[in-house]
Amino acid sequence: MSVSFKSVDHLITAQYRQEQAMLEAFANGSYSVESPYVKLNPYIVCPLSAVIMFNTEEEVEVTLTVKGKEEAGNITHTFPKTKEHRLPVMGLYGDYENTVVLKLSNGVETEVKIQTAPVQDNIGKCTYINTTSEYMQDNIMFTTPAGEDYAAGYDYNGDCRWYLTEPFIFDMKRLKNGNVLIGSNRFIGKPYYMAGICEMSLCGKIYKEYRIPGGYHHDQFEMEDGNLLILTQQAGAATAEDMCVLVDRNTGEILKSWDYKKVLPQDKGKSGSWSEHDWFHNNAVWYDKRTNSLTLSGRHQDAVINLDYETGDLNWIIGDPEGWPQEMVDKYFFTPVGDGEFDWQYEQHACVVLPDGDVMMFDNGHWGSKDPAKYVLSKDSYSRGVRYRINTEDMTIEQIWQFGKERGAQFFSPYICNVEYYRDGHYLVHSGGIGYYDAKPTQVLPAFLDTKDPKTKLQTITVEVEDDVVKYEMHTTANYYRAEKLKFYHEGTNLELGEGQLLGHMAVTEEFLTEVPAEDTGLLLPEINEGKFINEVDRIIFDAKFERGQLVMLQLESMTNDDVHRYFVPTTKQTFLAMCAGTFQESDERVVKFNVNKEGLSGIFKITVIVDDKKYQTGVVVNL
Repeated sequence: MSVSFKSVDHLITAQYRQEQAMLEAFANGSYSVESPYVKLNPYIVCPLSAVIMFNTEEEVEVTLTVKGKEEAGNITHTFPKTKEHRLPVMGLYGDYENTVVLKLSNGVETEVKIQTAPVQDNIGKCTYINTTSEYMQDNIMFTTPAGEDYAAGYDYNGDCRWYLTEPFIFDMKRLKNGNVLIGSNRFIGKPYYMAGICEMSLCGKIYKEYRIPGGYHHDQFEMEDGNLLILTQQAGAATAEDMCVLVDRNTGEILKSWDYKKVLPQDKGKSGSWSEHDWFHNNAVWYDKRTNSLTLSGRHQDAVINLDYETGDLNWIIGDPEGWPQEMVDKYFFTPVGDGEFDWQYEQHACVVLPDGDVMMFDNGHWGSKDPAKYVLSKDSYSRGVRYRINTEDMTIEQIWQFGKERGAQFFSPYICNVEYYRDGHYLVHSGGIGYYDAKPTQVLPAFLDTKDPKTKLQTITVEVEDDVVKYEMHTTANYYRAEKLKFYHEGTNLELGEGQLLGHMAVTEEFLTEVPAEDTGLLLPEINEGKFINEVDRIIFDAKFERGQLVMLQLESMTNDDVHRYFVPTTKQTFLAMCAGTFQESDERVVKFNVNKEGLSGIFKITVIVDDKKYQTGVVVNL
């Protein structure tokens, strides 16, 4: 058969099935603290995690220690009193017989040995680290994907103590309950749009996936009431990355949305990477309770903007005013003041509003100007973390801190990256998009470089600065979107059992309303097209190969009436000037992946494919 078809469970379902098998094996055995039940990688996607289970006759606390290769590498957490102990274990070493110490509050102590496999190849390698265990303690530096290398976590010694085996991408943020939010592993459209975001424990268990009709990209933010700000775009719209939505934490329903096209011109203030389709390129969102406002980073207008949370009205813009209408410059832009050095930011990422109202961001410095005649080459460019002080009364701005400019091109990342604020004077600056070709800073985005070419070198440099002293610096052999310093265990960390939830919904896939004349060959789709269908709980994925520019239509033909749902499958390669996560780039330009969401569909359908002027069968029938 030239067309394959398979059904694939959502990871939530697969994890629940594995969890049930684990609980059944535990229930059928006789496990004590001296001989506990141990399950490595209990939730499929996190090989350096485990679960240890046992019961005790009395309620006791358990202090769990994953022993480091030296004492400074120990990871320790105390779990509250109970008789039923279901302990998540995090921070194991790869390719190592790990020792886990269990110490009960009644004085009983035992050791458990856990052997792990080697860390997989597509995890960035730490090539340099300069810090102390006293500074880092048991914190882990987590990095999230910008390319082929998946999310990973490194300790004070640069040892990988955590990684994921699925492409969960974009930012990872800790929630108030100790779990993290990270982009779903389910790709829905080029260049890097995902089905939504996942609430996940650091042992890999997904508690919730929030599906967003327009897909998810770049960033998210937990509100005080638990609801979530998520960056998206209007499904099927002509523009991208220009909307934010507020999502109900419990139901996944969209409560509120902000469309930046309502307050900004789409053809002004262009950065060097601007396109009509991706005119704003929103890569960060921050809510400031003090002013009840949203601050958003727009890479392709070199602009950090602030919107009124309630009305969506524009309050101010931080950025070089060149290329903007004068009436907007007069009303919304700041004038630099102060005696110190001042530079505008270009194609920035990761805006943060500090407790005193200062605005901090990663200034990529890409192009270095809004005037094409003054664009700066990569070899002469710099990137930096920068902190601005703004006065919204007199609309002035002062640069009060920066780090990275002094390092020049060696710290230059033309894309991605972030900053973190710990306290005044204590910051993280993550330059995650450094790229070289033939030992020279690359003029193209590193995401577009061929990593198999020996002349290509990708690098991340992550730095923490405390009172102008570098306290931490790590280099890795990959580009990583963002870095976040977190502890494995959070107050109240425990293993919550049960099946995760799939919330929100996918968009109704846009249909082609005109019938396309085609000869019905009665034949199966040719083998040369390598057609594959993957059936998921909420969509059908069509994966095939076609020559560039071929006319391809996917049809769902009802088996019970004359209904036909027609979908145009693009085969023309789209050029992207921004690629904040090149994780899903195909090496073969002929590869086409197209989703038909099940939203709005009901019935039994056979799937056919029109290629140019011929119609082919697939042999696939789906019941939706």
